[in-house]
Order: sequence, then structure tokens, then C-alpha cells
Amino acid sequence: MAALHDYGSGLVRTPGGADWLHVQHVPVRRLVTQVLRKLLALSAWEPFATAPGPITPVPYEGLIGVRPSSSQEYRAYTVTWSGIAYLLGGPAAHNPPHTAELNTLLPAPAAATEPPPLPPGLHQGGVVALSWSSRHAETLMPVLRELARKGDESLLIDLATDPGQRCLAEGSEGVRVCPAPAGLFRMSGEADGLRPLDDDRTAEVGPHALRLSRLVRLLSTLLAMSGGCTQPSWPALVQAETWLDDVLSAVRPHSVVLSNDTSPLGALAVHLADRHNASTVHVQHGAWTKESVAWPVLHSRDIVVMGERDLPLALAWAKHPKSEVHVLGQPRFDALTALGRTAQRRYLEKLLSASSRGAPSKIAVWACQPFRPEQLARQADLLLGGLRSAGPGWGLVIAPHPAQRESVFAPLLKQATGLPVAVADTRIGARGCLAGADVVASAYSTCGIEAALLGVPVLEIAAPGERTLGLADHGVAQRCGGVDEVGIALTELPHSRPPVGAADAVCRWRGDSAAQVARLIDHRARHPELPFDPLHDDARSTQPVPEQGEGVPVS
Repeated sequence: MAALHDYGSGLVRTPGGADWLHVQHVPVRRLVTQVLRKLLALSAWEPFATAPGPITPVPYEGLIGVRPSSSQEYRAYTVTWSGIAYLLGGPAAHNPPHTAELNTLLPAPAAATEPPPLPPGLHQGGVVALSWSSRHAETLMPVLRELARKGDESLLIDLATDPGQRCLAEGSEGVRVCPAPAGLFRMSGEADGLRPLDDDRTAEVGPHALRLSRLVRLLSTLLAMSGGCTQPSWPALVQAETWLDDVLSAVRPHSVVLSNDTSPLGALAVHLADRHNASTVHVQHGAWTKESVAWPVLHSRDIVVMGERDLPLALAWAKHPKSEVHVLGQPRFDALTALGRTAQRRYLEKLLSASSRGAPSKIAVWACQPFRPEQLARQADLLLGGLRSAGPGWGLVIAPHPAQRESVFAPLLKQATGLPVAVADTRIGARGCLAGADVVASAYSTCGIEAALLGVPVLEIAAPGERTLGLADHGVAQRCGGVDEVGIALTELPHSRPPVGAADAVCRWRGDSAAQVARLIDHRARHPELPFDPLHDDARSTQPVPEQGEGVPVS
């Protein structure tokens, strides 16, 4: 990535001055990671290691393909072996840019049109928030309601292109929800300037010399494809910049708030906010791990993290010259105090009764993530095997992630022979039923944190070679790397209580996180240069409630 930055970061910029590698860093890095993995695999392949030499593309094979994923919208792009051969200097005159399979997944491109119209009735002042994930909206809406209670108006711009990721909460007095214009991210097309001629600049990867000019051309092909709000094409990103710039010019907010400032839309939003002299606040919406410390870059001035364990990561990733990091908890978790355990238990029993002769006496909830199907199958084998070894009386409810395709669960249900198993409604998810469970199993879901906060035992599923959130390292979960470990953990429930302060290190939970973040935003608007000092003993004055669609309510 450093070699790529030195070679071509200034080749193309948006009309607002953001260079292509800055705003498209995440999708670029993901594809570069796939390139490196294949180069390492090639080096380790015995015939190549014994007699290294040039490799040539397969005629007519596309250079960029797609890996399987259980995600609804996100496409896991990869490079074919013909693409690797091309990057190492092989001739590819007869190779199309994409595989035939990928061509079938791409939406019909929309032609360039006039700039989309602005939402009517925009008012100057206040806060502009951006969301393109249901978890963004659930994290930000409680904060915006707190600001409204104090008289500060907010505009939440919903940029989601997957219907399941849109903000379900309706606007209220002081908070306006504004969807993005239809078709904003459907444009496709390459960026002028990202087609350099071949030259002798290379990046050394072991024994391989990767041609940087060809890497840029391959990335140009990637960035030409419209992939929705998470992977917008270059023309779509330019159009989004123009539209967002006009919104900020009309509103002139004192703050721009978001829950992701590393992906294309987040990096672009912070760039625009800086141009408009608006403060930027990033509110962490999901858990972080030290394994990913090499790549994230946080651009916002103020960074709100959930717990103490996130503090060193945020400090390492922060790039704003005046950045401050604040441990204020998770606004989305304020509503946990309003979840009804009895109602959620009834929901779980009803699900399992429909799939078997009666509800089991003990229920586990598996909080899924949109991993690759084979990865989910490995986790299912481990969990189902452990449930069987724990003896009779157990049932399992599979709780999909909001971004997950429901079709991925059919083969998992086939694995569950002899066990009562059901899949929760995607609108309910793990958070909507975990309070009624006897145990929650999770590999990498923040629902494991939520369960720990509620005192529900957590099994951290650690299939060989797969990473977890590391909750077991903080004493709030039990790590299970095999079927026997799952079975033993289940038979020994309930576990002893976590050490005092253990859950606090993972997430500060007082029920006042939204109020604290709102206070930070208000402070930064009034005193842009003064450090923020949170008042942790100041109780909330509003009762947190779950967002619409956020699980089973109290009654």
C-alpha cells in the first residue's frame, strides 16, 4: 500500500480535492490483500518454489472475480490467477476485466444525470449525521434525540442502498431523517487518469516483482464497478461528493457525526466536513480487535469508543492532528435496560416449538456474522457438536446478522439433525432475543458484548485459524475452540460471574452513553479548542427505548 501510495495517489482527485486512494482506501486494500495472499501461496507452491518462472494468463479468463459471501450486498472481490499473471508482467490481450460470474452480479449501470435535487426545507445550523448501515442508525439516533432534547436540530442522511440497512426509526421533532436520492450509487465507469502506461516501477513481494502500473489499472477496473454504498464506483463517489457538498452548504452544520470514517463514504464525509469547517465526531458502532491495527485510519477530530480496551487502538489509528479519544460507551446499548427477558424467552420458545414437538428447557442463541459460507459451516459444526455432547434438553436459535442473506442458513439447518433448531427473523436478530437465552454463542459479534453486559453467559466460538473479539481475554466469555470445550462449557452453566470491572473494560455501560456523546458534540461546537471532560455522574433525563425493529419489546 505504501508503494502504491508513492506511485499513484495523486493520479486522480475528486472535484473537492480528495485523492482516489484516500477515499477508496478500504476497497483498494482489500483487493491488494487478495493479491498478496495469492503471491504468498504461489511462492509456497512446491513446483514454483523448486523452479520459479513466469506464469501466463489463461486466455479469456477475467482478471477480477468474486469470492463467496453470506452478505446481502457486500461483494468480496478477488484477483484470479490470470490477474496475478497479468500483474507480474504476463500478456493479457484477450482477458476481460471481470469474470463471467461477476458480470452477472453487477447492476445495470445508470447513465450520468444532473446532480440529484436537495431535500426540501433544509434549515441552517445543528448537526448532520450520516448512516449507511442499520447499526450506524441505531448508534446515532439516540445521540440525535438527546441533541434535540437540548434544542439542537439534526439531519440524519440515510445513504444505505440495501433496504435491510436503512434507518427504521422515524424522524421526530428536532431530528429529520433524509434518504439519499434514488440511484445515487448506481453509476459505473472508470476514472480518467487511472490507466497509466506500463513502466519499470515495481513492488517487491518475496521473489515477485509486482508491476505498479498494472496494479493501478486493475484497481481502476475495480473502482469502475458500482457496488452500492459500501463499494461505490468512482463516478458514483464523485456524484455523492457533489450532493453532500450541496447539503452541507445549505445546512452549514457545526458538526458532522458518523459511525465509520474509514470506508469510502466516511472518508469522503470527513473530507467535506473539514472543507466546511465543521467538527467531526466518530462514534464506534462495532467492536475492534488488535489484529486489524495495521489498516484502519480514523480521520475524525473526536473519536468515541466503547471501552478502555479500544482506547490504545483508537490512539494508534487516529490521524487528525487534533484528535481526541473518549471512552463513553455505546449509545445503541443504552436501550438494553428496556429489553424484556420474559418476552424474549417466549419468542425463543415459540420459534423452537414450531420446529419441534415442544420448546427445549435450555436455549442457546448463536449470533451470526456475514462470514463466508464455509466459515459459517465450520462454526456450526463446532457449536452443534457441542450442544449434542452437552446432553438432552438443548435447542439452538440462529440469529442472523442484519446484512446476512437468509439463504445461507438452509445448509446449516441440515447439519442440525436431531436438535431443535430455528432461525430468528432478521428484523429481530440476536439483539432481539439474547436476553431470553441461557447462553449466547458468538465468534465476532458485538452481541457477545451485549449479552455479557446483561449477565447472559457467552461462549466465544474460536474455530481453528479464525479470530474472535477476544472477550475471553477480559473474563466476560469462555473461549471454545473445539466440540468438547463447547460441551463442557454448556454442562457447567451458569459460569461464575466475571471479575469486577471486566465488562466495563469491554464497554462502559451506564445507560447514559447517548447523553455523553451529545454533550461532547455540544461542547465541541461551543469550545472547539478546549478538551472535553465527560461528567460521568450526570444521569440521563430521558428513558432509552429500543429502536423500531430492535428485537422483542418489554411487553
